[in-house]
Amino acid sequence: MPNKIISLLLLAGFYAQAQEILATDSVALPEMVVTATRTDTPKDQLAAATTVYTREDIERRQINTFPDLLRGTTGLDMTQNGGDGKTTSIFMRGTNSDHVLVLVDGIKVGSATLGTTPFEFVPIDQIERVEIIRGPQSSLYGSEAIGGVIQIFTRKGGDSETPHYSLNAGGGSYDTYKVGGQVNGKWLDNWYSLGVSSIGAEGINARQPIPGPFGFSQPDRDGYQNTALNARFGHRFDNNAELEASFIRAEGNNEYDSGFGGDHSEFLTQTISLLGSMDIVDSWHSSLRLGQSRDESDIFMPNNTFDSRFDSTRWNISWVNDVTLADGHKLILGSDYRLDEIESTTRYAETSRYDVGVFGEYRGRFFDNHYINASVRWDENEQSGDYVTGNVGWRSNWDYGISTFASFGNAFKAPSFNDLYFPNYGNPNLKAEESTSVEVGLGGNHDWGQWELRAYHTDIDNLITPVPDQNFNYSAQNVGKSQIDGLEAEIGTQWQGWNGKLMMSLLNPEIRETNKRLPRRADKTLSFDLSRSFGPIDVGANVMAQDHRFDNPQNTTKVAGFVTVDLRAAYHINKNWLLSAKLNNLLDKDYQTVNTYNTQGRNFFFTVQYNN
Repeated sequence: MPNKIISLLLLAGFYAQAQEILATDSVALPEMVVTATRTDTPKDQLAAATTVYTREDIERRQINTFPDLLRGTTGLDMTQNGGDGKTTSIFMRGTNSDHVLVLVDGIKVGSATLGTTPFEFVPIDQIERVEIIRGPQSSLYGSEAIGGVIQIFTRKGGDSETPHYSLNAGGGSYDTYKVGGQVNGKWLDNWYSLGVSSIGAEGINARQPIPGPFGFSQPDRDGYQNTALNARFGHRFDNNAELEASFIRAEGNNEYDSGFGGDHSEFLTQTISLLGSMDIVDSWHSSLRLGQSRDESDIFMPNNTFDSRFDSTRWNISWVNDVTLADGHKLILGSDYRLDEIESTTRYAETSRYDVGVFGEYRGRFFDNHYINASVRWDENEQSGDYVTGNVGWRSNWDYGISTFASFGNAFKAPSFNDLYFPNYGNPNLKAEESTSVEVGLGGNHDWGQWELRAYHTDIDNLITPVPDQNFNYSAQNVGKSQIDGLEAEIGTQWQGWNGKLMMSLLNPEIRETNKRLPRRADKTLSFDLSRSFGPIDVGANVMAQDHRFDNPQNTTKVAGFVTVDLRAAYHINKNWLLSAKLNNLLDKDYQTVNTYNTQGRNFFFTVQYNN
């Protein structure tokens, strides 16, 4: 009997030690990032600034909308024209809102007429992972990636033959509701994932009344409803080749306050992707992706009379080859073809254009801890002509967990269809906006946590700006130049069971000709998230502070800064059931990010979730 007890104690000790080792190893294993190089690359081998949100992050933070996920992210500033579902703009490292390339499962998305992406319509329940790469990425992706790239990955299939089910339902302030369901699993050499979700709210009054002869007043609640579907299927062949298809669709309606007559819109966003990959030889992995994205909007007047339609369809073909030259040395070669097509009740002089690009990247490791990434790309844009972009990055991982990194790159942004052809505004002679950026940084990975400090400088030329004539009729012109200097800092730590992360962004985005600040950017942002588990109970808090911003290029309209505090808690009833609650804007701060547009006051949301 004593021997059995000793054996059990030794086994228990071994198990505890093994768990500790596994936990340590899981922290030490480098996180893989796809977007920064278009192939799987360990994060600790990249010079690029990256932020990754996983499904676990989304659920731990009780995120209900995609803008909520991005809020407070290092290097990102966000504005919203009202509550949930209203126009959301992302300014990455101080660049314009149309200087961010957005991909869903590798497919370029967004409106070809506006040149921006409707982040407010992205269904968060259908998202598995989000990778954010800050800094110029045109040398891998072509147009638009002046500020960086955001890639959204939809929910993926499971690794178990037993299907995994997940159901959730919740409700809260402003008559908000959310329901969703997900099933995923594996069968033989196939994997699958299916999900549906719906979110809606009666909302808040999106905009304050505006006095004066050109003012208006619409004191109503502006609601929002969004229903989404996601499907993803894959098969692995005997030779390890893979074929995967994904589909995501969101549609609904959105009410808003506008001085231009529009009252509400019906929207649809959809992305279809088909990916095939295989090893040509042991050292050569090749993948081919085909896809289409749609962005559609029908606008209605207050009496529900149809007003206008703006539909974009974007076709994508990408071929990427990952060639291993030697241990620690890789060559990535590829090509993209994109075709944008629009349909609208507004008459555009042109309704389609193509862009073809060819790119190559070298990734190398020297002396075990020095890494080089160098890429170059040639693009031919049907309207804007030929552009060559490049990027080079260097990273060294030194002793004591210290890393240094530096990078340099240029990028371009082709004008949107509105810039080029919108009646009485567009200018078909516009040039592409062009940028150069340099970045240096220092980081650390230690037992107590991780930290990074980055400084960058960006110059942007040929900025497209609305310019009035003598009769105050505006047209798009290449007259703007800007200079953006920034500092980013992150520190994350684990102590006594608490997990904390502090993020800071300092920004000086100037219009060179006037020395005025670029509009709608806050020059100081601080965000802190803290969480811990106490047995079956999870608790957390998030604090975000932003300095003031200006709402116009002349810097005469000032929008005050603010501080918000959010609290959250969750109770694991058992391994299947979870109850969670979140209290947003605890201090009931009355603030704005866009002049005259309201934000939500103190509000709450409760959720019940079942997982098998």
